[in-house]
Amino acid sequence: MKNSLSLLFGFAALILSSCGAREAQIITTATPIADGEWQCFRREFTLLSPGSAELTIAADTKYWLWVNGELVVREGGLKRGPTPTDSYCDVLKDVPNLKFGKNTIAVLVQYYGRNSFSHRPSAMPGLYFDLKCGLQRLVSDEKWRAERYDAMWAPADENPAGQKQYRLAGANVGYDARKALDFAAADFDDEAWDAAIVVSREASEWGSFVERPIPMWRWSELRDYESVTTEDGVLTGKLPYNAHVTPYIKLRARGGERIVICTDDYWIGPARSFYTEYIAREGEQEFETPIWTNGHDVLYFVPEGVEVLEVKYRESGYDSDFVGAFKCDNDFCNKLWQKAQRTLYVTMRDNYMDCPDRERAQWWGDVVVELGEAGYVFDERAHLLTRKAILELMMHQQENGAIASPVPGWYRSELPCQMLASVGYYGFYTYYMQTGDLATIDAVYDRVHRYLFHTWTPQNSGLITMRRGGWHWGDWGRNIDKEALQQCWYAVALRGFAEMARLTGHGSDAMMAEQIYDKLRVSFNEKYWNEELQQYKSAKYKDSPDDRVQAMAVIAGIVPEERYEVIREFLHTHYNASPYMEKYVLEALCKMGYYEDALARMELRFGEMVAAPHSTLWEGWEYTGGRGMQYKSGNGTYNHAWSGGGLTILSEYIAGIAPLEPAFRRFSVEPNLATLNCVHSVVPTRFGEIVMLAEKRDGELVVELTVPADTQAEVRLPQGYAQLQSGEQSGERLTLSAGEHTIIAK
Repeated sequence: MKNSLSLLFGFAALILSSCGAREAQIITTATPIADGEWQCFRREFTLLSPGSAELTIAADTKYWLWVNGELVVREGGLKRGPTPTDSYCDVLKDVPNLKFGKNTIAVLVQYYGRNSFSHRPSAMPGLYFDLKCGLQRLVSDEKWRAERYDAMWAPADENPAGQKQYRLAGANVGYDARKALDFAAADFDDEAWDAAIVVSREASEWGSFVERPIPMWRWSELRDYESVTTEDGVLTGKLPYNAHVTPYIKLRARGGERIVICTDDYWIGPARSFYTEYIAREGEQEFETPIWTNGHDVLYFVPEGVEVLEVKYRESGYDSDFVGAFKCDNDFCNKLWQKAQRTLYVTMRDNYMDCPDRERAQWWGDVVVELGEAGYVFDERAHLLTRKAILELMMHQQENGAIASPVPGWYRSELPCQMLASVGYYGFYTYYMQTGDLATIDAVYDRVHRYLFHTWTPQNSGLITMRRGGWHWGDWGRNIDKEALQQCWYAVALRGFAEMARLTGHGSDAMMAEQIYDKLRVSFNEKYWNEELQQYKSAKYKDSPDDRVQAMAVIAGIVPEERYEVIREFLHTHYNASPYMEKYVLEALCKMGYYEDALARMELRFGEMVAAPHSTLWEGWEYTGGRGMQYKSGNGTYNHAWSGGGLTILSEYIAGIAPLEPAFRRFSVEPNLATLNCVHSVVPTRFGEIVMLAEKRDGELVVELTVPADTQAEVRLPQGYAQLQSGEQSGERLTLSAGEHTIIAK
């Protein structure tokens, strides 16, 4: 019996030791890997107990994971980095398809070796793998097999204007089916592969690991296109809307034929997105490109002699549910809200993006608009992307205190107005009000303080010294009064900072910020108000007054109410703001109480976009058609995050639902329907959905309101009515607890 136990324990020890060293290492291939190339890693091991398992895995940059022939992670990993020196890792709490006895792990890695607007590459493509299953542990070490994958490569970028591809992280994909390996095959042979090369953490430049702060991607099954047409050798699959997709094709070929797959969004003026090049083998075969692209149509360029048997697509995206809603009796408003929602979703993945095609970059002017929308559209998982963006921005703060966008990436130029927007009321503070996440505000507080009060220089007059930064950018378009615009953005940043200072126990900082704000507000009116023009204008600025400045002065709380009417009249005739800054013009009209004007201007400005056959909103104002987005004013994308601010205006000001306490624990309800007759709004919160239906009936406004558990609604009197009535309560403001309520505004 004693000998039997010894043999048993000896056998167990042998199996445990076969799983490798106690500490995982970074491993790579013996053959060097260039930007956009692929690596294969493989390991067999014996498992005594296939119970619960936890895996920590990291790659530079993206990985696909097979466990016993089953693809269990499709496009894992995140672009680098959480700081200038560190990397993200995925932690999988449950690893499917493990079994008692012999197991096989296979990992395919794509290396993003190019510095871009959203990624900081390390010096070393490779893999880190640490699987814990009971007492056993399988780690990446020299016992793994590793090989550069010759069946996949990075086809050359197409840049007709001679532009270097410096914006996008990642690469085109080439795939030669004649050389392909079947990672799901039971008889997979890796004997010819080299042993993996262990790389030190210092040599890899991977830094420390930060656990992935956002969910793994959401993936659909393969789906049929809405329609499939063929013309001039190009097979086109129509998508139901703009989406992240991995196209699929099933075909029969002689072998050696080249098929190219891209979307209609591949061509973006002189820039290009990604395409896939597939080299067929002989016979019947199927292929799904591993990289996502986006658009409304998928294009397959198929040569003669290839028989296409089937085409499909798989949709993927950020894992968050569409919960919020807005609907009214105006079709334009409904379509604008829906297109903004779709635009927002297609600009969410590793990071918030300005666009999902040309650069996929986390420009913070766009992020501020996006995070404001997210609170009215998605469940709480969307806020994790905002938190990631906040931490990345501030962890990349420069030695002189400046912050830059986009990060992560090589770009280090400060855009002063965008940076002020990010750290201020509409950026960090709005995130806090949506979530109640004080820990994140506290984590970045000192860095924000340093930026606002050590990087920016005050003048004796109370104004702030104009800061050019790395890119003296105020907006796209013409007639941009940058000097006055910066003062407004700094005022907005001060107001947001004062709130954050109180929240984090820095009362004296809050008082200081408010004193600076009060002095700036007085000085702004003294210096920039032009009595002759009856508008705000810098003395050195020679063009006609800027609608952006008038709007931002209102939003900053600088404009006395007696000037509202002249600002209103000015905004009837001046239209210089881009779709990005137009959000703030519309908000200024709402803040002044001119809701009808806001709706009218919204329809005037966004009418062409909403009427267009695309499911998303454009970067610029004009569209002339053609393959890719061609503008009368230049080139741009037909899916751009900064154009969606109208969604927030409709939900927050027209439906009138806004947080008064963090996470909507207490919220205001003030539906100002203006020219609308009814509005239905759903706002997601951690406590449940706020549901409101407001409808004009016989001179009254009837509001049906659902207040979630553990929250409280403050119903405010809408414009044009004298009194609110709900049950036995009446007055200009009513406080309602959780439950169903009917409120009548008379």
